[in-house]
Amino acid sequence: MAALTWPENGAVFRVATGIRFAQCDPAGIVFYPQYLVLFQSLVEDWFNQALHYPYAQMLGPERTGLPIVHLACDFRAVARMGDAVQLELAVLRLGSRSLQLALRCAGDDGAVRALAHQVLVFTSLDSHEAIRIPPAIQARIARWMAAECTV
Repeated sequence: MAALTWPENGAVFRVATGIRFAQCDPAGIVFYPQYLVLFQSLVEDWFNQALHYPYAQMLGPERTGLPIVHLACDFRAVARMGDAVQLELAVLRLGSRSLQLALRCAGDDGAVRALAHQVLVFTSLDSHEAIRIPPAIQARIARWMAAECTV
């Protein structure tokens, strides 16, 4: 099984955060499922802050979901309660109904703690069927990717 990789170039969204008690197991390190919670928060922050598209609006009034349909994770080093980390998001592929993301958690020392690749599919929350990416969202993601900036 090959290790996951991080894209060499392209736009990256970053959020600084700290590891909290509630995210840790009795050994004082991040309980691995908590990385998925951290990465979900990162996706929501990306929508709200970088795409300027309220995630709550998409799920609430617009009834559009964005579930993970494929997930691969590498856990490379421990993160401990109190550690400062950077959460990072990059788009690997923008399709017509789906989005492939790379998500990374790295310590202030630059060492990667966890790396994930996710495929998310836009769905109707009424029918739970896959739908085309809403045009306003697809345009914002494409513009963000083209900017190749860091936020």
